[in-house]
Amino acid sequence: MQDDIARQILSELSRLATAVEALGGPKTKTNNFDAADCFLWNAERSHLAPVAKPNRIDIALIKGVDHVRDILFDNTRRFAQSLPANNVLLWGARGMGKSSLVKSVHAAVSRTPGLPAPLKLVEIHREDINSLPTLMGILRAAPARFILFCDDLSFDHDDTAYKSLKAALDGGIEGRPENVLLYATSNRRHLLPRDMMENERSTAINPSEAVEEKVSLSDRFGLWLGFHKCNQDDYLDMVNGYAAHYELRVDPETLRSQALEWATTRGARSGRVAWQFIQDLAGRLGQTTSS
Repeated sequence: MQDDIARQILSELSRLATAVEALGGPKTKTNNFDAADCFLWNAERSHLAPVAKPNRIDIALIKGVDHVRDILFDNTRRFAQSLPANNVLLWGARGMGKSSLVKSVHAAVSRTPGLPAPLKLVEIHREDINSLPTLMGILRAAPARFILFCDDLSFDHDDTAYKSLKAALDGGIEGRPENVLLYATSNRRHLLPRDMMENERSTAINPSEAVEEKVSLSDRFGLWLGFHKCNQDDYLDMVNGYAAHYELRVDPETLRSQALEWATTRGARSGRVAWQFIQDLAGRLGQTTSS
């Protein structure tokens, strides 16, 4: 009888402990910076999850943005060599390879021999921007250099997360960790919708100061790299580059005519449209585009 009561008490205590543990949220995991070259930030667990196979392409396949590619590569190389470098905002037309360029440049620079420390890429989701101070605190003492990458960054009405980003870029009283840079992509040059800025102007006591606070967010990025819609020649260069790299069995004239028809049906020309055409073409030819 007493044994049954004891077992029941232990069972209840076990359930109670499980419930208390669940209320405390997920357990924090140990971060292993040697586990990979790329990581995904899990704000809930304060954990850097290793990415075994990053989704990226060779930098040689990125066409039509040669000037900004070279600027980003040089900035990243200097940072990897422990030289002064800037936070970067890549803004502009959709589908022109902004995020692909960040990942490809990281891969190319990280293979440079003789770097004083490994160069890592950490992706942080837009909704986790408020956790930037925690993430930077973790990275500050890490034995590596880090590019924090936020894709498709922008802020909407009543969104105050941009203040956390401003504070993280400035670094507060401690200053931004010298081993951390932030690269962000956005379709908006100032990261905020125009009507949001206009609303601030119309309702503020001092309109110019209200708008200036929001515009100044972009000013925290030392480099602004603009991406614009490509012309037909640039689009065909992208298609030809992909076709050659993946050794697609198609004659040049057929490739050209089908690529142009594909762009016409999409109503746009961009790196993304070129890649989607190549995926379709490779499928019809029975070939693969895997690395």
